[in-house]
Amino acid sequence: MPVAEMTRTYPADLGGIDRDALVRCIEACLACAQACTACADACLSEADDQLPMLRKCIRSNADCADVCETTARILSRHTGYDANLTQAVLEACATVCRSCGDECEQHAGRHEHCRVCAEACRDCEQACRELIGSLG
Repeated sequence: MPVAEMTRTYPADLGGIDRDALVRCIEACLACAQACTACADACLSEADDQLPMLRKCIRSNADCADVCETTARILSRHTGYDANLTQAVLEACATVCRSCGDECEQHAGRHEHCRVCAEACRDCEQACRELIGSLG
């Protein structure tokens, strides 16, 4: 896995961050961003009569994908590390993942892609919270 290998080979101290939790969080953010992008696309491919019900889901997916991608990028940069910024970004990511997961769960019984996306959102939220907990 490139994320684990890049984190392992980083030449400087990461300031006490749990590297395993960091890797898991970056990977969960990337997976969630992909799931949200794919879910939004799948929602747009549903029958026209479904689109009004899925409008909020599509927006939630787009927001969540953007935040998760940004979080993964920020977590991948370690030079000049700022714990306060990292914690704020992780809190925002966990919040948007919870919100998107809640929205997707409302449609999971009817749309399998929403079920899959909700699971990815829950996993990412948990990974963010675990990394926050390891920050001290």
